[in-house]
Amino acid sequence: MLEHLHVSNLGVLEDVSIDPSPGLTVITGETGAGKTLLLGGLRLILGDKTDSSTVGPVAESAQVDGLFVVDGLELGVSRSVPRDGRSRAHLEGAIVSAAALGERVAPLVEIVGQHDQLSITRPGHLLTLLDGALDSDGKAAWERYRDAWERYQDALHRQEQLGGDPIALTRELDLARYQATEIAAAGLEEGLDEDLEAQVSRLRNVEEIKAHLAETIGITEQMAEQAGELVSHMRKVGNLDPTVSDLTAHADGIAEAVSLLSREARLAVEGLEMDPELLAELEDRLTAIGELKRKYGRTLADVMEYGELAADRVSELENLVDDADDIESLVMETRETARTAAGRLSRQREQLAAEVAKAVMGHLTDLALGSASVEVVVATNDLGPTGVDRVEMLFASDSRLTPAPIANVASGGELSRLVLALRLATQSVTAETLVFDEVDTGIGGRTALAMGEKLAALARESQVLCVTHLPQVAAHADTHYVVERGPDGAAHARQVEGEERVTEITRMLAGLPDSRAGRSAASELLSGAAK
Repeated sequence: MLEHLHVSNLGVLEDVSIDPSPGLTVITGETGAGKTLLLGGLRLILGDKTDSSTVGPVAESAQVDGLFVVDGLELGVSRSVPRDGRSRAHLEGAIVSAAALGERVAPLVEIVGQHDQLSITRPGHLLTLLDGALDSDGKAAWERYRDAWERYQDALHRQEQLGGDPIALTRELDLARYQATEIAAAGLEEGLDEDLEAQVSRLRNVEEIKAHLAETIGITEQMAEQAGELVSHMRKVGNLDPTVSDLTAHADGIAEAVSLLSREARLAVEGLEMDPELLAELEDRLTAIGELKRKYGRTLADVMEYGELAADRVSELENLVDDADDIESLVMETRETARTAAGRLSRQREQLAAEVAKAVMGHLTDLALGSASVEVVVATNDLGPTGVDRVEMLFASDSRLTPAPIANVASGGELSRLVLALRLATQSVTAETLVFDEVDTGIGGRTALAMGEKLAALARESQVLCVTHLPQVAAHADTHYVVERGPDGAAHARQVEGEERVTEITRMLAGLPDSRAGRSAASELLSGAAK
């Protein structure tokens, strides 16, 4: 819903703000006052093309700001149009392209005007409106079709995964199974390669290690004798000078460390045995790990991760191979189920289409198009996400003429009234805000009253903004704005209520805001609209 619109320096609009109500908001004023420019500003924040010639005289750029409320959350949007250069758009404070602005904001508002490319001329939009009006049986048929369509898509996806070549799939399975088995058989674990390298290095150098350990043992034996003498001397010093007791402790530590080193070296020598068979086994494992790294990854972790992926792929391919024999029948079965569900949905739509066309004609009769002819046609299309239906509205301004697609034969005024009639007939909401730009052109009297009543009825379901010259329409507004030109030629907008609103309705009725008879008629019109 549009909560706030601010336009500055756009044509004659120097600084204009409106706060549309949730119901029907009308914008009135003399011809040329700037009402349509206000909607032009709205079009800008919906992503429409800019025109630098519309920049006003009081600044070097025009600025439009809007605030929408979408699902209870505020959405701020703005657009600036410089006299020279490219426009800038902002969404929630971030710079975006005009296309991104249109993608996010345009679906929130539908503008119905004499020269707009109306959404009801698009079959996809008509189908959305029709589906929005389905009863409980129709909605249940739609849900059943959606489920059937999703199952059909799942079957097609599995068929695509198979690639149409079971032999190639089997070859891929054999390869993945070999890879997973080869890696699993290696019994890999984190740090295994480093541990094996350490063991191989020890076994390859047993004799040299023994020699160095023997030298170490000899040296420690000599050091042990000297360490004993060292400890003896330091204890005597300690007895004579207690302040150097720490040195005695250090001497004891040296003696203990030498003794420990000697014991450990002897144990290490005892544990060293030449084992050619074990060495060969360990070297073979290292060679095997190196080969795995060459094929599956630079590190042992890479190889282990590849093994897990290969095992997962084996499981996936096994399922696909199992499906290969019956995937074609599954696709055919789910497609046929979807077609059957689509047929049931089509019958619901066809029945509703006839009811909607009848209701549209009832509204058009009230809007002075009673001699027209309307058909809502549900034609067969290819199977797709929405079924097999293509919906089109056919129209003829006279029942003696052959109805044709509305985009080809309906005038701007007729299209506008068709939008209003179709919305009322379906009670479908595809955009939260509907804007009617002078859709009342060429009508008056009882038809104008009917137009006001129907816009008010539509506003009970959606937010409706309407630029109008008809007092009969303006009288039904929940919120009423008047756009006026000041002495300096700049246009401003003000909300009118109470006596000010009576004055504006009087002006619209008689052209004389102070006419006593006109004010009486305006008050009567407002009272009648309020009932």
